[in-house]
Amino acid sequence: MIRRFVVAVGISFALVAGALASIPAASAVQARPKPASYTPPPVQWGTCTDPRLAARKAECGYVVVPLDYTRPNGTKIQLAVSRIKHKTPDAQAQGPMLVNPGGPGGSGLIYAVFGEFVPNGAGDAYDWIGFDPRGVGSSKPALSCIPDYAGYNRPLYVPVTRQIEQVWLQRSKAYAAACDNAQHALLRHLTTLDSVRDMESIRMALGAPQINYYGFSYGTYLGQVYGTLYPNRFRRVIFDGVVNATRVWYDANLDQDFAFNKSVKVFFAYVAAHNSVWHLGTTERAVELRYYAELRKLIGHPADGKIGPDEWNDIFTQAAYYVYGWVDVASAFAAWVHDHNAAPLVDLYGGPPFDDNGYAVYLGVSCTDAKWPTNWQTWRRDNWSIYAKAPFLTWNNAWFNAPCAFWPAKAGHPVKVDGSRVQSVLMINETLDAATPYSGALQTRKTFPNSVLIEGVGGTTHAGSLSGVTCTDDRIVAYLQTGALPPRVSGNRSDVRCPPVPAPQPEAAMAAATAKSGAMRQALRPSNPWER
Repeated sequence: MIRRFVVAVGISFALVAGALASIPAASAVQARPKPASYTPPPVQWGTCTDPRLAARKAECGYVVVPLDYTRPNGTKIQLAVSRIKHKTPDAQAQGPMLVNPGGPGGSGLIYAVFGEFVPNGAGDAYDWIGFDPRGVGSSKPALSCIPDYAGYNRPLYVPVTRQIEQVWLQRSKAYAAACDNAQHALLRHLTTLDSVRDMESIRMALGAPQINYYGFSYGTYLGQVYGTLYPNRFRRVIFDGVVNATRVWYDANLDQDFAFNKSVKVFFAYVAAHNSVWHLGTTERAVELRYYAELRKLIGHPADGKIGPDEWNDIFTQAAYYVYGWVDVASAFAAWVHDHNAAPLVDLYGGPPFDDNGYAVYLGVSCTDAKWPTNWQTWRRDNWSIYAKAPFLTWNNAWFNAPCAFWPAKAGHPVKVDGSRVQSVLMINETLDAATPYSGALQTRKTFPNSVLIEGVGGTTHAGSLSGVTCTDDRIVAYLQTGALPPRVSGNRSDVRCPPVPAPQPEAAMAAATAKSGAMRQALRPSNPWER
């Protein structure tokens, strides 16, 4: 669940209240694979169709790559790429900066604009390169399995009856089969290793001897594998929201269940601290109990006919990912509790048209990077055990990934990540980041001995660099300008301790304080309403 997508299944149901008592009042690795020999043609740059890119005079095109790198002369696919060239004199240019927003399955084409959000013009010397990974967005072909799979009024995430469990299993199996029917050949070539080789093809198509790289979330894992296979091709590298490469992917999702349960409690405490604004309880526990009480009321009685218990949970998951929307989520919470006004909830959840491309590719990558349990008894045992301690997201997360139990494409083994030959990496991770727990950043710091880790102390925001925290942003600026990293300290700890992305103040007078980060997030807002 590194992703930021919300899955929806359009099935209604009814449950008796007594059934709800349980709701609260690295696999084996392979040796470094030998890269296949393939040289792509240069990119034929043209105009961009996205108005945000066109307004910035970005260039767009395609990189032609093999579907299967072991057969470089076989079927070809096209990767959509975008570019905003450097603004400095050519003599000062620092080369291409590839950006990956994560997912897996996140569209990155818009991220060619990212350089404009780097303070002090520190991004001006780079050619910022956005790209849609294989199967994603504007790349050809793009994967979509069941276009209307997302929707309202789903069965309860928590399978308190075998009937609910069977419905979810049937839906998961059907989704996996639909993906196979939609793109049988592509499904067998969606691994991280395939995308890493695509990154190398993009480098060659750009005619660059090296690339710079800015990876968020899953993009940090993509970068770790690229650095393992092509260490000399990396120049300046930033990882934000760092994936633990030793836990892909089943174990990583179990780790997240505990982490999200902790991070949402921080949000509940924030709501309690501002009880004078929202009147939802004066303690974290009181707000948490109100959250679960409202969830139970929505079972069989969705707000506005749309927001049931699953949608309710999905909305609050946004707050567990990032602080940016805390005021919006808390205000929607209060509007529903006090006025039975569901409109803010519906707005936060999103709506048609539903696009499952990001979710489909998320599964395509995750299900084939590494083996998942095929015996559902393992999933049931693990998730009920964790749910007893961390109920907030456990079953949401389980069903999000459940198609991997039935995935038709054969799973491989993750590459053994080795960052010892990468010369320079700047990493950022907040202490209570739930999507990429902080322990993964420490593990990656060990694996990349030439890296430096900035910790957003006590923060819960996932992959939130360049959000206006001077302590963090100044070091990113210095690194991009000069390549200089802060000193690395001894021990298993962060090298630099900075304040986290600050929680927004609910008072209107403080709204301007988050205008900068809000502008960046709006400019990069994905078209898929389930990307958070």
